[in-house]
Amino acid sequence: MQDAPGRLVAGAPIAVIDIGSNSVRLVVYEKLSRSPTPIFNEKASCGLGRDVATTGRLNADAVQKALVALRRFRALCDQMGVGKLYVLATAAARDAENGEAFVAECAAICRTEVQLLSGKREAQLSALGILSGVHKANGVVGDLGGGSLELADLHGQKIGPGVTFPLGGLALQDASARSLKKADKIVKDALAKDRHLEHLKGRTFYAVGGTWRALARLHMFQRGYPLHVMHGYLLPAREALEFCRVIRRVPVDTLSRIETVAEVRRPLLPYGALVLEHIIRIGKPANIFISAQGVREGLLYELLPEKERLDDPLIVAAAELNWLRSRSPRHGVELINWTDAFMASSGIEEVEEEQRLRHAACLLSDNGWRAHPDYRGEQSLNIIAHAAFIGVDHPGRAFLALSIFYRHVGLVDDELSPRIRELVSTRLLDHARVLGAALRVAYLISAAMPDTLPRVPMTVERGRLVLQLPQDLTALGGDRILSRLKTLGRLIGREAVVVVV
Repeated sequence: MQDAPGRLVAGAPIAVIDIGSNSVRLVVYEKLSRSPTPIFNEKASCGLGRDVATTGRLNADAVQKALVALRRFRALCDQMGVGKLYVLATAAARDAENGEAFVAECAAICRTEVQLLSGKREAQLSALGILSGVHKANGVVGDLGGGSLELADLHGQKIGPGVTFPLGGLALQDASARSLKKADKIVKDALAKDRHLEHLKGRTFYAVGGTWRALARLHMFQRGYPLHVMHGYLLPAREALEFCRVIRRVPVDTLSRIETVAEVRRPLLPYGALVLEHIIRIGKPANIFISAQGVREGLLYELLPEKERLDDPLIVAAAELNWLRSRSPRHGVELINWTDAFMASSGIEEVEEEQRLRHAACLLSDNGWRAHPDYRGEQSLNIIAHAAFIGVDHPGRAFLALSIFYRHVGLVDDELSPRIRELVSTRLLDHARVLGAALRVAYLISAAMPDTLPRVPMTVERGRLVLQLPQDLTALGGDRILSRLKTLGRLIGREAVVVVV
């Protein structure tokens, strides 16, 4: 079978099946990478964890649903030519009396070993998932599934020992006989003395799991948030606490925009809100970070060579898109060096995080060249703002998208929805406009081809913005180049000139 030219050539795909207490999911990734890209993702809602807390056994109907899903998933893996399949099972399978027999059936269907994760191991993999997907994470990771809650402290590359509690949505429903009042006491008693939450004050709580993502999605749509990307959605703890109170108080089906949450997930929302409310009350975090990364991505991160784990996932993803979608991948790399020299001489302050965002933007700057010229700015903005990037927050996404929008349409805000600009600070918006204007100069003189930019440096010298043209490239100059250079000069308060050297 011939490889699709739109995919990276890196051998057979890799897949993970996650047999959870609420759902069974298959994700197939293009390759093992620091920024893994899913090429297929499917979930079956089976409810394996329902009734386990009271009966001690997996429900027979739920088991059958799970086995049917696994047969389909195995067939899909065969069809897609998956090279390596990893199968993980969590709380429901490890807690149930008939869990061992169920896991054996799963292994036979999947034709591979099923890793039955302990609570501590699940907590560790969830923390690795955050480490993989969040730039410089610092806080406590909480993974809420259908059967359990796992917590682990995370600071830099260090992960503390994990702990698990039987506080998943299905487990709480079961143990409390569907009484939120009883569930409240169960959660309060379980979390009151947890030492992980003692170290959460003023830090970030990283919320992993489908129920918390559903809560965040509901919050996102209720407030009319402009960017419908779940990973990196950040809520101030106080606002999250108030929202959790509303979810507990109001019948779920009467909530505004409840249609954005899958019907099967809705009954679990009050229990997820209850757990999060107690975590906020006890731990007093500054923010709640919603993560789309968890156990599966943690496993992939663990499989990487140690050196690759230290790579920046945003830069890796941007470099891959540069390779797949630009006219010249080498030109994107040259843009980094070219804008490095410009920024260093410009007097514009740029911190480390702003520099990495600029480098990513340079690599992404030619992704829309195949679009119609009238829509390149709009299409590039949408592709970049909604891309499956990790290692970048929502303001960072907006910066990347705005920089490339300005690179295509100029410094014209009339065609731009004002909502996307709300995500960035005044400082970051100014940096996006400066970078966009600089890219407009670069692309006009290089035609997106390599080897030109290293010969035409653009720097601020003696108070002037100077673009240097060597003798053999003077024909590349002209009024259009000077006009764009002057636009950039006005942005940074410098007179713009073209100098032949």
